[in-house]
Amino acid sequence: MRVTDECTSSFMDMKWKKVHRYIVFKIEEKSRKVTVDKVGGAGESYHDLEDSLPVDDCRYAVFDFDFVTVDNCRKSKIFFIAWSPEASKIRAKILYATSKDGLRRVLEGIHYELQATDPTEMGFDIIQDRAK
Repeated sequence: MRVTDECTSSFMDMKWKKVHRYIVFKIEEKSRKVTVDKVGGAGESYHDLEDSLPVDDCRYAVFDFDFVTVDNCRKSKIFFIAWSPEASKIRAKILYATSKDGLRRVLEGIHYELQATDPTEMGFDIIQDRAK
């Protein structure tokens, strides 16, 4: 499995330049490459990310969560989400499960990881709780 340069450069743009709120990655089955499926602009929300994930196929996503601490400090945490809905094909679930660590190694600076098979397992409340 190979991660394309576009994946790493998009991630760096999100992490350092704050150009993207989230990035959705997919695996091209024939070439076995991880590519960028969709990027969410800086003004987009977590809800936009949830809406962009297919109901019947796996994806990886990273989300840049900005928040203010109780001490009134602005912070940012990057979440990695492994999306594997029940309706996706077994082959896709296996491919995504076995390729996840390879992508994670390339994307340096991830704070938290979530695995979700339905939207309730990656709700915004879960993101907020983890980031505290």
